[in-house]
Amino acid sequence: MSAGVDSQTARRKGPVRTCVGCRERADRASLLRVVAVDGVLVVDPGRRLPGRGASVHPDPVCVDLADKRRAFVRALRLAGPLDVTPVRQHVQEQGNHPSDGKQVEKP
Repeated sequence: MSAGVDSQTARRKGPVRTCVGCRERADRASLLRVVAVDGVLVVDPGRRLPGRGASVHPDPVCVDLADKRRAFVRALRLAGPLDVTPVRQHVQEQGNHPSDGKQVEKP
């Protein structure tokens, strides 16, 4: 018998973040970091831009959910609407949708 913690979180290696769209926890490497620059969301693939960041799965469903729920505004602690277009374009250009086929609950 094991006396240790047997959870999915305990087995992950590296930092864990929560997707602002689907609210699922995932390794930082599997999420896309975005920051706000002059009221526009900017993708930060190198994770080097200054300021507060928000994490989202590189999946159009998660980006749409985050926009609909105003999760980017809350996560970045900003007032007013943000232009999510650059994030949507980046996700479409990359074409890697790791959560395709997964059921995402709508709030």
